[in-house]
Amino acid sequence: MKTGALVISLDFELVWGIFDHIEIADKVSYFNNTLIAIPKMLELFEQHNINVTWATVGMLFNENWEEWQANVPQQIPTYDKTILNAYAYGELHKKSGFDQFFFAPHLIKAIQSVKGQELATHTYSHYYCLEKGQTVEQFETDIKLAVKMADQFGVQLRSLVFPRNQFNKDYLQVCTENLLTTVRSNPGDWYWDTTRPDTLLSKLARTGDAYFPIGKKSYSIYGIDKQMPFCQPSSRFFRPQHKIELLNKARLNRIKNEMIQAAKRGEVYHLWWHPHNFGIDTHNALKALQEVIAIYLDCQQTFGMQSLTMQQLSDSFVG
Repeated sequence: MKTGALVISLDFELVWGIFDHIEIADKVSYFNNTLIAIPKMLELFEQHNINVTWATVGMLFNENWEEWQANVPQQIPTYDKTILNAYAYGELHKKSGFDQFFFAPHLIKAIQSVKGQELATHTYSHYYCLEKGQTVEQFETDIKLAVKMADQFGVQLRSLVFPRNQFNKDYLQVCTENLLTTVRSNPGDWYWDTTRPDTLLSKLARTGDAYFPIGKKSYSIYGIDKQMPFCQPSSRFFRPQHKIELLNKARLNRIKNEMIQAAKRGEVYHLWWHPHNFGIDTHNALKALQEVIAIYLDCQQTFGMQSLTMQQLSDSFVG
């Protein structure tokens, strides 16, 4: 691959990704906005031929609580931090009345209907691969269930994104054995190293990185080890809308400059976010996405930049 590439991956999780941080009753408008935003994102991607990887939590494939219950495996994660247990959380919220925030087969089918969209996995239960107490055997059970759920939708999973970016190289063999050929890894910057304690300094660095020039974000595909699964680093988290407009502009300028540099150098620029990030100031979040797409289209016309899914990037490298 001699031209640059924009890869977009979305961590599609709804409540399963943040239940340990929130009270669901306080987030009704947030998630309702998310459910409105997702079809609008798809419209933009379809209109402008933007290929996107949707790393989807497997629990979202379930139709209802009855199906969810039937799919509880014998081995579930035994995290030391019990608040992270998605199965316990589900049991407590079966009668919450917010089923639409837990299950999304209609949205998964909508994603499937749009050309250029890849359905990937974010594990079945939003599995935390670096948390104490869980085991590789439990992770394997989780992945096999994610593969099974996707297969029922006619999807063969090829790509994986580790929840909370808890990239664990010791679990890559499980990915390979389950035909996952590529995973998203983390940027090389020290403040994205999830194997180290998450300090206040690292949190500040990650936040500042979105607005100020800290480090190089794009990379050459040829500088990555040719291994299976293919580990492709992310470049930039597309942060949610901020109340301060100056910071929103700074964020977009960072993305613009980084993408242009990647296009000029023939490198990969990997942008990611959670669809539920658009639950904040949804109108302006979608406008910001349109600006990102406009930047890409200019890079496509000027430098021949391509829009690729994670699977397509992996195939271009391995092939």
